[in-house]
Amino acid sequence: MIKILFICHGNICRSPMAETVFRNLLQRKGILKRYDVASAATSTEEIPDGVGNPVYPPAQRELEKHGLSAAGKRAVLLKPEDYENYDLLIGMDERNMAGMRRITGHDKKEKMHKLLEYAGLSRDVADPWYTGRFDLAYADIELGCRALLEYLEKGNGERCANCSEPPCI
Repeated sequence: MIKILFICHGNICRSPMAETVFRNLLQRKGILKRYDVASAATSTEEIPDGVGNPVYPPAQRELEKHGLSAAGKRAVLLKPEDYENYDLLIGMDERNMAGMRRITGHDKKEKMHKLLEYAGLSRDVADPWYTGRFDLAYADIELGCRALLEYLEKGNGERCANCSEPPCI
């Protein structure tokens, strides 16, 4: 089973959208059982008193426009041990990547990547919390998720026979 963790700042917009989109792609292909998919935050801002906030309503509405739902999802914080527990940690932007390295302390196994890298792009998935463009965030997330799935299904997600680690992109 390949374990993927999508990560953004608060885990109420982009990363739960990516988790939902990716899980839907897996379901439609009938391969959901081959993957474990989740999402997390690099900040505690959306986790007051240890209880995560639900997906931000405009993000949920954008998912619903595409027949998807992140109902029940609540923000959770990335933990240092997540680095060992997941095969890939996928950030949405450069600030997320810095936060991921700060929390985990390293990326020795090169498990951390920005989502749009899989689509051959170096740019970030812009944060719709600031831009208000949940439609553009969704389009970038869908593009990245489709490219990530294609990458993994071409065998690039297979574990190395020598070290049991997934290869990096």
